[in-house]
Amino acid sequence: MATPFHIISNVSAMPVPSPTAHPRPDWLRVKFFGGERYQDLKRIMRTLDLHTVCESARCPNIGECWEHGTATFMILGDICTRACGFCAVPSGKPVGPPDEEEPFRVAEAVERLGLRYAVVTSVNRDDQPDGGAHIFARTIEEIRRRVPGCKVEVLIPDFRGDWDALGAVLAVRPDILNHNTETVPRLYRQVRKGAVYERSLELLRRSKEAHPEVPTKTGLMLGLGEEKEEVLATMQDLAAQGTDILTLGQYLQPTREHLPIVRYVHPDEFSEFKILGEAMGFKHVEAGPLVRSSYHAFDQAASAVR
Repeated sequence: MATPFHIISNVSAMPVPSPTAHPRPDWLRVKFFGGERYQDLKRIMRTLDLHTVCESARCPNIGECWEHGTATFMILGDICTRACGFCAVPSGKPVGPPDEEEPFRVAEAVERLGLRYAVVTSVNRDDQPDGGAHIFARTIEEIRRRVPGCKVEVLIPDFRGDWDALGAVLAVRPDILNHNTETVPRLYRQVRKGAVYERSLELLRRSKEAHPEVPTKTGLMLGLGEEKEEVLATMQDLAAQGTDILTLGQYLQPTREHLPIVRYVHPDEFSEFKILGEAMGFKHVEAGPLVRSSYHAFDQAASAVR
């Protein structure tokens, strides 16, 4: 790894959840939208046999986003080869190779929805030689072919450090290259099984070095037991890779089988992290309890390319 990373503690055990972590505070209560636009989008996804991370990851903003006609497409199936402690996407061994026709269906959905900004992410496909990178590349190409002018943001896995796979995605010039760091290095073993902190940093660095014109983006979850100093050190590491956009949001436990919430982070703390992040050099910092990687993604991208 070309750049240093910071470790505040070598303690590997997850912190004990605070007894005050529940019930959910008022600032995390959201109104669910389920109007006509929401239902139309859901029908299109089911008709085209597509998946969204909005549903699979149980995003709290699904109602708002879908009612406004935006969704994050999840390609490469709906079974992830990793079992991260925070994630609600089902894990296991996928049946069969990736669907080579999926890029065409995603592009059709983008056209039918009238999107001008599409976000595409995926499960991890460690069972595939390239981790599914060629499906990402073809999806970008098909969206642009079918909907000229539509911008495409991709939220990619780490491809197990296969930099040729990363290069295949970058070769088709996504409008935003996103790879989430998720948490501080001390908590990686519990939170991101199969991932390596240094590898995520290297992915962001390589992306920026190979194609400096493509903005890079990453995100962190808070509330898993990280200390403020750890968050700031991680933010500094990410800024050192030339990362353009940073998102910070509250971790929410999807089921009782997932990692517990250690604490709820107050909105004022998120505001402070935003100010500190902008001072570190990020072009845009989106920080708040309900912020997710693709929440208001179009606005984030507009800020980063100004």
